[in-house]
Amino acid sequence: MCGALEEHVRRFFAGRTIDVLTWPAGPIHEQNPHFRVLRVAPATTADVWTYVSVGGWADADGDSGLEFVLSTATAEDRAVELLAMIVFYNRGGKLSIGHTQPIGEPWLPGSGCDHLLVCRPYPYGPDLQTSHVGDRHVEFLWLLPITMAERDLVAASGLEALESQFDEVGLNYWQVDRPSVI
Repeated sequence: MCGALEEHVRRFFAGRTIDVLTWPAGPIHEQNPHFRVLRVAPATTADVWTYVSVGGWADADGDSGLEFVLSTATAEDRAVELLAMIVFYNRGGKLSIGHTQPIGEPWLPGSGCDHLLVCRPYPYGPDLQTSHVGDRHVEFLWLLPITMAERDLVAASGLEALESQFDEVGLNYWQVDRPSVI
């Protein structure tokens, strides 16, 4: 299964350099020995680095599972750590679209974003989002760093309210020091 999911990601990002990484700290490998992260290099200097989990599906119940995508402006080991944290937390299927997850500190130094929003991978589109392997259905969902105020808006008014704010300002999601849209 992991090989098929990795191939799905490699097909989507064809022509780009992709490295396979792991996270040595914490309980992720003891809990989920399948876990790894694919780090996709930018296609151009104006593009972002993309980190994709592979192996999160292994702790899912039933015929479906989740993998996660995180984008950064520069190559960041912290992205691998955050994916390890989220995949570990999600074992048993706790997360879905619209959930927010506090991470206890800025996602990257200098950022006001200390939560991750689980949402559709809008920058990448539906071709990355869904993979079918045999009778298994795996979704790749985006982890979007957000501020506490943005999280509060999701809690009070729903995901669409925050997404509307993002659309209104033209969110630069990859910028570490982006201001809150609230």
